[in-house]
Amino acid sequence: MADQKTIRLTKNDILHKEFKSGFHGYQQDEVDQFLDIVINDYDVFNAEILRLREENKRLKNELMSGENQRTAAPVENQGLTNYDVLKRLSNLEKHVFGSRLGE
Repeated sequence: MADQKTIRLTKNDILHKEFKSGFHGYQQDEVDQFLDIVINDYDVFNAEILRLREENKRLKNELMSGENQRTAAPVENQGLTNYDVLKRLSNLEKHVFGSRLGE
């Protein structure tokens, strides 16, 4: 079974974390400033995750909509379109190469 990574800390867990003081412990102000940065990053990451999820959902809907439209297109129109393209290509060749095509 694959290891699934889960988020273990919430923004509030970080905000309310209390550290024990030691003899030569960390400076509390530095720890608080660092944790404030981490909390702000959490907010940015969460906003980006939500934005990407919405974009993913929108793109999946567009893809499904496009597939539905493609399958609903009549086959006869596709043949007519191919004929038009071939006709235009033939006219373009005649214009570019002129009488050399008959040789």
